[in-house]
Amino acid sequence: MSISTDPLASSPAQTQEPRGYQYYKKILAGRTLPLAYLDLDLLDQNIRAVAERSGGKRIRVASKSVRSVWVLRRIMAADPCFQVIMCFTAREAVYLASQGFDDLLLGYPTWHEQDIAAVAAAIKAGTRITLMIDSVAHITQIERVASQHEVTIPVCLDLDMALHLPRLHVGVWRSPLRTAEQMRPVLESIAAASHVLLDGIMGYEAQVAGLGDNYPKSATKNALVRYLKGRSIREAAARRSAALAIIQSYNLPPLRFVNGGGTGSVHTTRAEEAVTEITVGSGFYAPALFDNYRDFRYQPAAGFAIEIVRQPTPSIYTCLGGGYIASGAVGRDRLPQPYLPTGALLEPLEGAGEVQTPIHYTGPEKLQPGDPILLRHSKAGELCERFNSLLLISHGTVVDEVTTYRGDGQCFL
Repeated sequence: MSISTDPLASSPAQTQEPRGYQYYKKILAGRTLPLAYLDLDLLDQNIRAVAERSGGKRIRVASKSVRSVWVLRRIMAADPCFQVIMCFTAREAVYLASQGFDDLLLGYPTWHEQDIAAVAAAIKAGTRITLMIDSVAHITQIERVASQHEVTIPVCLDLDMALHLPRLHVGVWRSPLRTAEQMRPVLESIAAASHVLLDGIMGYEAQVAGLGDNYPKSATKNALVRYLKGRSIREAAARRSAALAIIQSYNLPPLRFVNGGGTGSVHTTRAEEAVTEITVGSGFYAPALFDNYRDFRYQPAAGFAIEIVRQPTPSIYTCLGGGYIASGAVGRDRLPQPYLPTGALLEPLEGAGEVQTPIHYTGPEKLQPGDPILLRHSKAGELCERFNSLLLISHGTVVDEVTTYRGDGQCFL
């Protein structure tokens, strides 16, 4: 396997070639399936689109939606707005630090003493890593470990951005910090700590950034989601503004960053003057869950191919493997989606299976055993947990093959 070290080895496509079934079938001919691929021409289009949509804000790249060091380097080198990374575990942050990345924000709290100690060692070695916190207990734990290692650890205050309505919770269950009364004990704990520094604040409005509002044949649902999004956008801005006012009332150093949003809310989060950076991850690969947004559409850059191995009926083609299911609440939207040939569908009673996936297809392509069926994962980086490498495609040919975290022997969750 050839591993490229130059993130700009393949220049962005100036024009987009057709991306039909025969385009990929020709490229993948003779290759062992299943495999995961990354279309660099489409990836570069997505990178440019994210940069253009940033509105001058810094973009913090969500590594959990990428999960490949090579791809992270390509994104970071593409535009000055891509300067920093949001990691999903402490061990991942330490690993990325060892690969030369800097300014790493943990998206989720870390508790285990050994993990905090590893972060402390990386900070001592010169890497900026910021831990996520939302409680006095987090501060107490970090202060204890940081003092043992004689280092100051930056932390980020995670704010609750969910929409709380009577008998209805819209968003995700993350931080318990929503009001001034809830924030004050944590801020007082930070102010009293000698080895903890408040570096920034974060608020993830998941119900805006991660919820589609343009599903086919779902006009009522789409209208409701858009209403809830509009209300959430206003409340998120007010909550962030109030949090900043509370923080300013304490004798703390100025914040280095105010983080917000996600791929689905770049265009609204950027409008908040206080926000200095927006987190984006899924927009680079553009998985299937992001097909149903009214305000944007990214290119389907990443996917995987499985091989037809038998044909139980004239319209059903059974493939080997394919059961790469996305995390989250169990539902049809967590299944991988057949992509090419156009019109291919999963069998409702079997779905995508561990060892076989039947595909319904009655279109014009003449399929036979050995042919590929292309699918797209519902989420972005999770695809990389199932494959050691990504086959890089550009201008109608395979240009390289690069490792995923799994291919590097790394497993963080």
